[in-house]
Amino acid sequence: MNDLVAKSSIDRRMAEILVPVIEGLGFEVVRIRVMGGQTKTLQIMAERPDGSIDVDECAEISNAVSAILDVEDPLEDAYTLEVSSPGIDRPLTRLKDFDTWEGWEAKIETTELIDGRRRFRGILAGVEGDEVLINLDVGTVGLNFDWLAEAKLVMTDDLVKEMLKQRKAAGIIDESKYDDIEEQPEEAED
Repeated sequence: MNDLVAKSSIDRRMAEILVPVIEGLGFEVVRIRVMGGQTKTLQIMAERPDGSIDVDECAEISNAVSAILDVEDPLEDAYTLEVSSPGIDRPLTRLKDFDTWEGWEAKIETTELIDGRRRFRGILAGVEGDEVLINLDVGTVGLNFDWLAEAKLVMTDDLVKEMLKQRKAAGIIDESKYDDIEEQPEEAED
């Protein structure tokens, strides 16, 4: 079974500890990663079931997770905890993500070669059973979810506009807090 939410063994161990806590707060986990470097980073991407999350909610998750990590202590070395939203060009880690984001452009990479390729870029066409459907130049292709190594939305102007529209509709963006943007007439060149 593929697990794009928590890929490596340490990621899965962290998920075992942290997912119940995060879900208990009313959030869904999109991804958990322990990333190397001079100081390790424990990255948690989460969201509400409606896809929203704000800074205060990230702090709430961070505080709850920190308390559990202090008790469980699964990471031996020092690390930085990073809790965030999945972002606009979000990773697609759950089968339901491919349905939710149907109609949007995505990049998908498979673990093995499929018809001579591992990378696919096209428009998501939902899911059928355990297959992710993607519209390519050659037609619609079905990729078994278990074959996927990575998947994410492609940031486009239309996607950015849609995300802003959704956040505004959900009340996450309050336009009254910002100045109006005034369009300046273009000056004629000499």
